[in-house]
Amino acid sequence: MNADQLPPVAPEVTATLVETLSPRLRKRLDAAVTKLGARPAHRDGDTVTIQVDDESELRLHAPGGVVARVEDITCGCLLAPACVHRAAAACAAPTADQATEPAEQPAPKTPEPTGATEPDAAAPQETASDAQRTAADALWAAGAAVLEAGVDGAGAVTQSALLRAAHTARLRRLPRAAAAALSVVTLLRAARTGDPSYRTADLVTALAELLGTARRVGTASGAELAAVSGRARRPYGPDGSLRLYGLFTEPVVTDSGHGGVRTWVAGGDGRLFTVGDVAPGGAGRALGVADRAVRLGDSALTHRELGRAGLAVSGATVSPDGRLGAGKGVKAVTARGAAWTEPPLAALWEAPPAEQAARALRAVSRYAEPDGGGSDLLFLDVELLGAVREPGGACLLARCAGGVPVRLTVADDDPALPHRDNLALLAAAPGTRLRIPPPPSAGGGAGPAGCWVLSCARGCPAPHPRLTLLACSHPTGEGTVDLGLDRLRRADLPDPTAPVHLAPAQPAGPGAASPLYLLERRVEQTVPAGRAALGLLGDVTAEARRRPPRRLPTPAARRGAP
Repeated sequence: MNADQLPPVAPEVTATLVETLSPRLRKRLDAAVTKLGARPAHRDGDTVTIQVDDESELRLHAPGGVVARVEDITCGCLLAPACVHRAAAACAAPTADQATEPAEQPAPKTPEPTGATEPDAAAPQETASDAQRTAADALWAAGAAVLEAGVDGAGAVTQSALLRAAHTARLRRLPRAAAAALSVVTLLRAARTGDPSYRTADLVTALAELLGTARRVGTASGAELAAVSGRARRPYGPDGSLRLYGLFTEPVVTDSGHGGVRTWVAGGDGRLFTVGDVAPGGAGRALGVADRAVRLGDSALTHRELGRAGLAVSGATVSPDGRLGAGKGVKAVTARGAAWTEPPLAALWEAPPAEQAARALRAVSRYAEPDGGGSDLLFLDVELLGAVREPGGACLLARCAGGVPVRLTVADDDPALPHRDNLALLAAAPGTRLRIPPPPSAGGGAGPAGCWVLSCARGCPAPHPRLTLLACSHPTGEGTVDLGLDRLRRADLPDPTAPVHLAPAQPAGPGAASPLYLLERRVEQTVPAGRAALGLLGDVTAEARRRPPRRLPTPAARRGAP
């Protein structure tokens, strides 16, 4: 049996089952989870049955695909319902994220003001309620316990405390912190089971998001509080008729156990929209959903096809972050798409790289405006230079407009997705300019190359920033390649027999290295091993001497204070 065979279990169900165990059974819980994972299981409709032993069976009933009640997990052993098997099954199953958003929810109407107001009168800014502060403190304490114990010490009991805090935070309308807590639990389980897709940097990022967001709730107000709290339901508002052009499709595999795809499209005015299909599942669901029809009007296009075609939509509804609604009043028919070198898509590549990078950095800021859909995408025309090995791992080095070097890395390390294999093949094609040949009427001008999304939130322990590669033009032919779904072959390269080319090491210019790199490395060493490991990491005097030249400026320093 593996976790993919089990239905997702609601966080409060797992927390309740663990909390009802006796202290003696809690000590045995981690061993019971491991033992249960070796037992056979089979599915019959909405019920999954696990053979605990020769005489006892454990059943998980998931009407609607999620185990939502404690009573839905039953065991036939002599100690049931006070046995350890029910809690072990809940801990072994994926965690359900019950904050899934409805297909469409009308935006609330803002009432018109009934009278004049003083122009200088400022309304008091909203602050967190006492219940929200209590929930945030519980999340922070549960996250700190994970940091204290490390991966090996953060077993099922520690995880259940985090799940309970996440459930309470969800009830107190703190969905962002609750989602971060679920991500931490999912990554802890992946680390403890040896999942090949697990990365320590992902756990560091999720834990930092959890602790930072929970701590910020108590001091934030107004718009900052809205960003810190997050939004569980995104209202959809009418947007009339839209003419959309497909850009690319990317797989979505979340830390909360969801999988699917997201197709990016652009309007005639350059606005970016997404059409998604994400539900409980993993990378396997993401690969399968790519060839299913999009749920938008009467269109028969699949997600993979929409990324290269177009749509004419009437009665469109759009959420603040650019998601297209699929309500009954939405009509959509297939239309002609546009190449990346043709209007209106070509305009996306006309912005200077520096301007795009500045916009993307603002979008991925920890407390950025949550409704800036698409603003973290970069559209660049690049020339490949080859692979380069750095402290943060191997990446693909390229050069964009103005000779600016950029480092490209995979968007997802999951071995079921072709990201890494595609990047390795592209590393064997130095000198290739990733672009679509311009149409005959455009002369011999250079066309755009590909789409990247900035990966600042990835927490990659490298002295240089990196971009995650999502899509690019075909290296030798026409069309585009969705690097998370399409698999490149050797025959697609200019020289199919060429080995991987290692680009020369790039010198670090002034300010190129992150001033926090040494601190990031210490954090990445501490999270897996626990806070006690800080005393075992050796003398930090040498690192302390290396930090002052790259220290961040402070207000006192700007004023010239000694």
